[in-house]
Amino acid sequence: MTTLAEGQKAPALSAADQNGKTVRLSAFKGQKLVLYFYPKDMTSTCTVQACNLRDHHKELIKKGWAVVGVSPDDEASHQKFISKHELPFTLLADTDQKILQAYGVWGEKSMYGRKYMGVIRTTFLIDAKGVIRHIIRKPQSAKHAQEILKLAADMD
Repeated sequence: MTTLAEGQKAPALSAADQNGKTVRLSAFKGQKLVLYFYPKDMTSTCTVQACNLRDHHKELIKKGWAVVGVSPDDEASHQKFISKHELPFTLLADTDQKILQAYGVWGEKSMYGRKYMGVIRTTFLIDAKGVIRHIIRKPQSAKHAQEILKLAADMD
């Protein structure tokens, strides 16, 4: 599994968003990016995290941040998630886990003693030059935007 570190160039990415439009990391050049990886649309913790980012989206935008979520769900699932929770940001469908693997967030997990492969909830704060400035390895879903804003203060 790939392990990325702060100070490294963010790996290139290319994936379909909720509308089937291809989104590339290069589209955010010159802009700061919150790239967050989450396991599954419509699950309780993922919903709390997405809604926290939604509730603080205007503040993130005001500070110059774009927000993009990535999960292995497909475009249709993302559309439903966005519609149900009025999410104002892009969600990328990484159904083949290529981006998840490139960012080192696809790995072994354990629940109730059962081991399985899945998304390791992680957020990358990427600067305007495409460099990873901060990695939040275990974000607090209910306070995620606040975590981002606190870490991002040194990037303003």
